[in-house]
Amino acid sequence: MATAHQIEPLEIGVLGATGPAGRGLAIRLASLGHRVIAGSRDRERATAACDDAVERWGDRVQTLVPGTNAEAAAARDLVIIATSWEGVTDTAREHADALDGKPVVTIANGLEKIGSEFRAVVPEEGSLAEGVQAAAPGARVVAAFQHVPAAAFAAIARPLESDVVVCGDDDAARHLVLDLVAGMPNLRSFDGGSLANALGIEAFAALLLSINVRHKGKGTLRLLGVDGHERVS
Repeated sequence: MATAHQIEPLEIGVLGATGPAGRGLAIRLASLGHRVIAGSRDRERATAACDDAVERWGDRVQTLVPGTNAEAAAARDLVIIATSWEGVTDTAREHADALDGKPVVTIANGLEKIGSEFRAVVPEEGSLAEGVQAAAPGARVVAAFQHVPAAAFAAIARPLESDVVVCGDDDAARHLVLDLVAGMPNLRSFDGGSLANALGIEAFAALLLSINVRHKGKGTLRLLGVDGHERVS
């Protein structure tokens, strides 16, 4: 089993934390000791989601707190936009002022299902991550977590099994996210370079999901022959 690299607890806001991916990621990060503001357009939905998580996991998610998306966008250290892919750019634009200067992680893939396969939806900007950067130009946008299943995030009793490619133009923001990923047991993080390469990791999700549908599996991304990111203390 891979060993996690310790990282100091962060204050992290998750916009769209009542959806499957956002909820799962918020729970996973809280279980690792980060203070996570689980944001939603509807505070009552955020509160219900956090209450459900606490009922199931107890003190393991004691640092998970509900909030609005605006409150999540105001998180001190890092913001994750986990809305559906159709709304990710509008969400970034709506909260652009709060996101200014902050590391902002996009996890979405533009996908459409046609028959028994998924196909990538490529926006005008080239990738959803680049669309977020255009919508919130002051944010330090990073793409990550595109190939980790939402259900796997929420199942905190089990270690994650995946590699995560991280892309972003801001070196400090990219390395913060590389460290964050490396601090999650069994995940390895890999530096994928600039945000232009987010197109590749987003589009690959369509191929990966198509393989899983056709082969009735739960395949994930693993990179062989290369070591993952090592956090520098």
